[in-house]
Amino acid sequence: MNEEAGLNRIDGMRPDGPGFGALAVGVRTLELVHAGRKDVLRGGVRDRRLTVEYWYPAVAGGGAEYRTLLRDGRRAVVLRGRAGRGAEALAGDYPLVILSHGFPGNRILMSHFGEFLASHGYRVASIDHEESTYGDAAYLGGKAFPSTLVNRAADTGFVAGELGGDYAIIGYSMGGYGALVAGGARLSQTARDWAAGEGFDLPLPEVPARLKAILPIGPWGRQRDLWDASGMAELAVPMFLMAGSEDHVSDYPSMRRIWAEARGERHLLTFQGAGHNAAAPIPAPSEAWERTEGLSFVPFEHYADAIWDTLRMNNIAQGFALWFLDRHLKGLAAEAPAVPLGVTLEHGQ
Repeated sequence: MNEEAGLNRIDGMRPDGPGFGALAVGVRTLELVHAGRKDVLRGGVRDRRLTVEYWYPAVAGGGAEYRTLLRDGRRAVVLRGRAGRGAEALAGDYPLVILSHGFPGNRILMSHFGEFLASHGYRVASIDHEESTYGDAAYLGGKAFPSTLVNRAADTGFVAGELGGDYAIIGYSMGGYGALVAGGARLSQTARDWAAGEGFDLPLPEVPARLKAILPIGPWGRQRDLWDASGMAELAVPMFLMAGSEDHVSDYPSMRRIWAEARGERHLLTFQGAGHNAAAPIPAPSEAWERTEGLSFVPFEHYADAIWDTLRMNNIAQGFALWFLDRHLKGLAAEAPAVPLGVTLEHGQ
């Protein structure tokens, strides 16, 4: 077990990382209710409850603890960072970044982005997508996937509306699917016909005027023809896609098709040799190094890559995300970070 895992830190920064910003960071846990949503799993209408971890520039920081669950949905763990829990917000107009986890996941899975971006002048809201989190009964019962397909873009749009301001979405795996849908990538007729046969309708959301960019990481769906080339060409916002070249979950060649078929400004950052866990998850908590009842694999495998150091990937992803967000949410025109060894960066217009 390495030292970083033993400390369960979400705020690790290597000497060759991009560095935290000058601002202190606060954090709060919000409980939001999206009233009157169609219940995909049970029929009828119900309120959709979304727990959100919300980071922001603060007057003073602290040493926040984050109490969460491991991948098994049962074992409690405590993670630590630099934010001040409930700290007074720093006055100012800060753009918003929405974090959308995978299936399953939770609002802490990408929390390294939260503290980092807030220190650089962003508000960051990470969502627990109901029916897609580790401990959710619907997920544990194996019935939750239609809810993820239908609700991801609606969840991010609702949270952005509640918190206000221009925003971007960083989405991992199924969160990447939701980011693409929110950004205007039209789902295929093949996907719609399949969903209708399963008894639900896929979303056709309008692109919110305040959504300025998306950053899908390992986005799932192109390998199952959820989009075709014409639908992907309708993506209406700039995109920075991150992927591992050995991702066999979302399928790296299919993610390259997302990048190639989209139009407008788009970038593809590839971690050579990395799998599906590239860039997005926090370093595996110390408890994840042990086997746990109810899983056929060690929870460590949900967070870590077989080749790459997780903290190294986190820091690389943070640096490029900051550059891209500064460009589209703050209008800054800085040079992109240098491309590290083992990573490739491709551009499209």
